[in-house]
Amino acid sequence: MRHALNVTISAESRTDLSLDEIFRSAVRERHLPPLSDEEVARMRACAATVAKELAADKPIYGLTQGFGPLVLFEAESELEQGDSLISHLGTAQGESLPPEVCRLVVWLRLNSMRKGFSAVSPDFWNRLAEAWRAGFVPAIPRHGTVSASGDLQPLAHAALSHTGRGEAWVRASSGGWETRPAAEVLADLGIEPFVWPVREALAFVNGTGVSLAVAIVNQLSALTLVRAGALLTGRINALLGSNPEHYEPGIGIARGQDGQRRAAQWIRRELPGHAERDPARPLQEPYSLRCGPQVLGAALDQLTFAGEVLRREANGVTDNPIVFEDQVLHGGNFHAMPVGFASEQTGLALHSAVYLSERQLGLLVSPVTNGDLPPMLTPRPGRGAGLAGVQLSATSFVSRIRQLVYPASLTTLPTNGWNQDHVPMALNGANSVAEALDLGWLVIGSLGVAVAQLTAMLGRSAAATDPWAELAEISPPLDVDRPMAAEVRSARDVLRRAAEDLLTTSPA
Repeated sequence: MRHALNVTISAESRTDLSLDEIFRSAVRERHLPPLSDEEVARMRACAATVAKELAADKPIYGLTQGFGPLVLFEAESELEQGDSLISHLGTAQGESLPPEVCRLVVWLRLNSMRKGFSAVSPDFWNRLAEAWRAGFVPAIPRHGTVSASGDLQPLAHAALSHTGRGEAWVRASSGGWETRPAAEVLADLGIEPFVWPVREALAFVNGTGVSLAVAIVNQLSALTLVRAGALLTGRINALLGSNPEHYEPGIGIARGQDGQRRAAQWIRRELPGHAERDPARPLQEPYSLRCGPQVLGAALDQLTFAGEVLRREANGVTDNPIVFEDQVLHGGNFHAMPVGFASEQTGLALHSAVYLSERQLGLLVSPVTNGDLPPMLTPRPGRGAGLAGVQLSATSFVSRIRQLVYPASLTTLPTNGWNQDHVPMALNGANSVAEALDLGWLVIGSLGVAVAQLTAMLGRSAAATDPWAELAEISPPLDVDRPMAAEVRSARDVLRRAAEDLLTTSPA
């Protein structure tokens, strides 16, 4: 039986945070709690176990042995090994991930290292945490990892930035973000360049922190998009006078799917009290309206499940080796398959939600389904083309989304000699889902413009406090055709803010 202070390095000592708490702490509030006495004790106990194993001449990956397939060879210098690790992995390419994602990446690695499984020095952790609190944000290239031994290359670039190599994000005089040489940013902040011992370097780069950070941001954005989709679905039904029975609680109760019931509740909030079907509308609407709760609810359930997987990952430890009780354990926690699958579920769910919105846009521009209003919602059929261009672009966006959310795990390739023969491609997938979300939000904005035009054509007004009044200002009636790209983007921003507010104030 294993006992003594090793008991503190156990699952029972964990304090887990929700994804919202993690995102708020790392991105919005920029808050990182100091190490507690218990955490310091666990970290020191972990380091003592490693020291004991080294004194007994037992092999430990990265400390006494080389990396990857070079584990067959012995290593000697801890500092040389640390620099070698982050240097040889400095091969990532492409534009940097957004600064808020880069901040979250480092926060996640710090959160992992404080758990007491990684043999990280509390002094080194405190120094890295102080750099984070001071506002040092490494610029992390987005491409070049298979996410199998963690997101090695992007995390190595984050570590290299702390040594003064590479670039870092800073606030520009305009208030936006720009990149500058990391050495200059460190000097401006009064931070000495880091030297990475191999234990700390391994704990930092052998983790899923980059694909995880992108996946967390994606999942939260996709949840917001689903909420915006429900908001628009309810508004369209209210304007057209569609059959409100489609959203009755009894339908969801009969089926028993949580997401469906929640989505139907969101849609009902946009319907007028005692809503009744307009006799001119069909008893059963096309599926893009009638099945809104089923589609958005299914997406919501998948996103909720994906979020739970990501929450567990964000609260766990994903480096190698780890120390548990009084053992150094060599394993594969850095394999990002959980993150990869969660990203893929997020992508598939957001596609269905976005496709629903695109089909609702199609419904609104067709006289067959919009209540005999003019095609393309133009008041000047023939002379004017109305929303024809908006619909064409939205169709293109959905097609591109389908390409982007193809499961990255189906594109796996073996690499790293004989070592990494099964890899998840989790960051590749998360990056693609992030791009798909950008396009998905443009479909939401496109539908928002159509709702604004429908509202004007029906002579309806909106309360000054709801997003529909803002949409009316953004997209006034189409007396003559005009370029509408900027209106789509503005409508996207309005609907995103509205959905975020609704999720914050009325999450149920």
